[in-house]
Amino acid sequence: MRYKTPLFLFFVLLIAFSLPASAQFTSEETAEFEKWERFLEEAEIIEEDQPWGEKEAVTKPWLLTLEKDGITKQAVWKNAQGRMGGFIENWKWEIAAYQLSKALGLDMVPPTVEKRLHANRGSCQLFIDHMMTLKQRVEDDVKMPSYKVFNWNRALYLQRAFDNLIANEDRHQNQYLILEDWRMVLIDHSRSFRISKKFTTKLIYNEKYREGKRLMRELPRTFVEKLKTLDFASVKEAVGEYLTDKEIEAVLLRRDLILDWLKIFIEKQGEDKVLY
Repeated sequence: MRYKTPLFLFFVLLIAFSLPASAQFTSEETAEFEKWERFLEEAEIIEEDQPWGEKEAVTKPWLLTLEKDGITKQAVWKNAQGRMGGFIENWKWEIAAYQLSKALGLDMVPPTVEKRLHANRGSCQLFIDHMMTLKQRVEDDVKMPSYKVFNWNRALYLQRAFDNLIANEDRHQNQYLILEDWRMVLIDHSRSFRISKKFTTKLIYNEKYREGKRLMRELPRTFVEKLKTLDFASVKEAVGEYLTDKEIEAVLLRRDLILDWLKIFIEKQGEDKVLY
């Protein structure tokens, strides 16, 4: 048995380290994003419901059942805008978050497009089948397989970098979807893209985070390089009309904050321990 155990551990580690280190949707899934965007835009709404109470979802989203060419899928639609539950909401930010996640190669946000419901404009996001939310995992004390922890932690660091970039001030546990293989998908971005000084002079996730340190401890080199190349034109090309000029400028200010923070962190920890 002493010969089998190291071999078993080798294969476990091989599986763990061969999984995607950045994007949480697989390359096969991201290759179909455009197909699902068209589906969301063109499919007929055959059922609609508001299954979530206001305590669960202040924005009162709709769960739609869509059908096109014999394919049936569910999607979440919302047209929240203005102050709701004490926060400024905007459905356009849902679409901008998806487009920016895609442009940066993160691919952690489900396909999201604009679609009309009851003659109203709103965001329509593909509903992703999942094993549980992070909230359910914590409440039910579900243990994560040990060989999944490595990639889960790296996904967390990416989530923090992404939320720092888009100024998502409301990432709670129901907004982390956990798939069957323990990949992480991020939903609900209608409280993002803030432009006030509070969100353009400091990062949300850092050493002073209200619940303790929440650092961008490890990040893919490709993601950091893409951050460096972001400019007004490239962000505008990615998000189109769904961000104002001021909101794009605020994204770029936060990009600079992230890069400045990373520079200092790398000097302390060493580049090989921070970038992969």
